[in-house]
Amino acid sequence: MQNDATINAGNAGLSAIAPAHAQAKQTAATGERLHGLDALRAGALLLGVLLHASISFLPGAKFFWMVSDNQKTALLGPVFFVIHIFRMPLFFMLAGYFAHLVLQKKGWAGFIKDRLKRITLPLLLGWPVIFAAIVAAMVLAAWVRNGGSLPQKSPPPPAFTADSFPLAHLWFLYMLTLLYAVYLGLWAVCRQLGILPQLKRCAEWLMPAMSGWFGPMLLALPVALALFYTPYWVSWFGVPTPDQSLYPGRAAWVSFGMAFSFGWMLQQSTATLPRWQQRWRWHLGLALLMTAICLYLGGLVPRLVPAVHDESKLIFAWLYAAAAWHFCFGLTGLALKFMKQATPTLRYLADASYWIYLVHLPLVMVLQVLVSRSEWHWTIKLAAVLLGTLVLTLLSYRYLVRFTWIGKLLNGQRHAAHRQHARA
Repeated sequence: MQNDATINAGNAGLSAIAPAHAQAKQTAATGERLHGLDALRAGALLLGVLLHASISFLPGAKFFWMVSDNQKTALLGPVFFVIHIFRMPLFFMLAGYFAHLVLQKKGWAGFIKDRLKRITLPLLLGWPVIFAAIVAAMVLAAWVRNGGSLPQKSPPPPAFTADSFPLAHLWFLYMLTLLYAVYLGLWAVCRQLGILPQLKRCAEWLMPAMSGWFGPMLLALPVALALFYTPYWVSWFGVPTPDQSLYPGRAAWVSFGMAFSFGWMLQQSTATLPRWQQRWRWHLGLALLMTAICLYLGGLVPRLVPAVHDESKLIFAWLYAAAAWHFCFGLTGLALKFMKQATPTLRYLADASYWIYLVHLPLVMVLQVLVSRSEWHWTIKLAAVLLGTLVLTLLSYRYLVRFTWIGKLLNGQRHAAHRQHARA
């Protein structure tokens, strides 16, 4: 694993998905590297593997997933729900935090070049290959489901129009690209109008209230309203993501855009992170309480019925959004409090997590198919899917990515000392 002293500062400050070695020194006012944010970012990405691996075991999986196991369990319902409620808001909050750090280190020209290389180019190069692998996994699933032969009727292919484009799990790269473009446009307009200093003062004035005790409740209001006015909102699955369209919905823009903007402002608020370290228990306690109420109202297993458009829908939406923000505050404080020092294993996983998340989905689907008709207990099957995916992705990262042009694209330039240290 690389030594911090050898890190090139020019490759620093990547967004929440970029690896640890390519980030800028994650600093608070003291200049201390915030290793907890490395761990938090890696955890958010790796939880996505668990999330997708668990879906085939959920009751009713055949109605919303490509693979349906012959053994279902309601126990994974709350697991899926809890992970899903906070993972992407946390991810986009960290993305905004590190994006602002990149901007400070490299300026706008360097920021654009860096984001195109780390985010947009992996999307353009990776999506065709990963989508083809997903289609192959879907064909395998149909073959197994049909008893060893392909069905005579196959589902129609996607239209590949703006309204029907299968971004799959790579939608997050697309959403980040859009958010970067929006911020560039707003910055250009505000600079032209000469109001950038006023906006900075406004953010400094708002941040204490938004990051304080009642911040999650306040931040949840716009998200709750966006969800409330989402037609046919299936509330159990939270914020509708733009995984099948190039047009993110209103709720996605509000939820993920707010998280990104909040993270952007958080990077300038030196007093906020220490406060979260002190209050992480309270934030996580409130997050779990609100999540429990949501599960009580929405059920412990997936429900595909759209929410009734009444006050109960608004209450559920507000509780859901507030729980997500409490999780963001609490998990950030927890990570920073207890992960002040990085271990070699943690750094390696932080580096590898981007690659793992990019390529995991077709592997998860294939492994789900392979165990779907066995009589093993679902815990053994889930463990096999998870371990198989992680082993294959980590091996591919080690031998095919880490010191290759792919690794340079995703992680930044590495030095010979890194290779020697990794072999030791």
